[in-house]
Amino acid sequence: MKPMPRIFRCTASSAPRAPCALTIGNFDGVHRGHQAILACVSQQAQARGLVPAVMTFEPHPREYFAAIYQRPELAPTRISGLRDKLSALFQAGSEETFLQRFDARLAAMSANSFIEDLLVRDLNVRWLLVGEDFRFGHKRSGDIELLREAGLVHGFEVRTLADVADAHGHRISSSEVRTALAVGDLPRAQDLLGHPYRLSGHVVHGQKLGRTLGYPTLNLRVAPRCAARSGIYVVRVLGLDGKPLPGVASLGVRPTVEDGGRVLLEVHVLDGKPDAYGKLVQIEFLRHLRDEEKFPDLPALTAAIAEDARNARAYFAVHV
Repeated sequence: MKPMPRIFRCTASSAPRAPCALTIGNFDGVHRGHQAILACVSQQAQARGLVPAVMTFEPHPREYFAAIYQRPELAPTRISGLRDKLSALFQAGSEETFLQRFDARLAAMSANSFIEDLLVRDLNVRWLLVGEDFRFGHKRSGDIELLREAGLVHGFEVRTLADVADAHGHRISSSEVRTALAVGDLPRAQDLLGHPYRLSGHVVHGQKLGRTLGYPTLNLRVAPRCAARSGIYVVRVLGLDGKPLPGVASLGVRPTVEDGGRVLLEVHVLDGKPDAYGKLVQIEFLRHLRDEEKFPDLPALTAAIAEDARNARAYFAVHV
């Protein structure tokens, strides 16, 4: 039986921690490159009798510095919310995830303190895998050579992994996934992720406008700076009725009926009216149909929704 995931929001602990094989990164999207890293960590941990573990950061360091320097345009969009990322890390082999808050203290931490206080004292690292360009510590002063020197002193082994490429030799990266999602290229995103793009969330009450128009929706809140392009999508709903349900979804700010600018994911299940309020569901994005539009009135909006539903049914008629 696979062990339950263990998530630690604060790494510091006075209790002894089991020695681990660790990798470090942001892991946004947990794409195929990340999966290769995590598979390697899991294999090496098993061979050495260690716990396979991940250290990741919240918020993303670039997001933190974008806020500090008041340059919001420099903050990366997010492929996955925190819940989805932690779940994907576990599915890819991590048994322990150390969720390290990226704040002023961590940004100012010296490279040596990062190694001695976090890796050695708090995490009890015995085997470490990082990318070939990994940098850490204040002003990115630490590098692979410093890690290897410290490993000789503190008793941990350091390995690096080259970038993972796709079938065309292009590097698989979170940036590539964000680019694909930004233009609505879901086949490319799926190739990079190894599965269809997904978002999860609890179904919340909305304005009930869809029900009034004849198209009731499941409403999910979406994290800010979602990497996916706003628009209308063919989707599948996972987590209800024990089987995937075909649907059509709107991801965006609802410009026809709202001016608040809050991003919402609204999903109309094509067949049936599942009891979903409060339930955690996962939405699988299959095809981008069109961009979000502002319509002059509700009849025009209703006609557009009807056309979107017809297009979604046509998709599922071919893609069973």
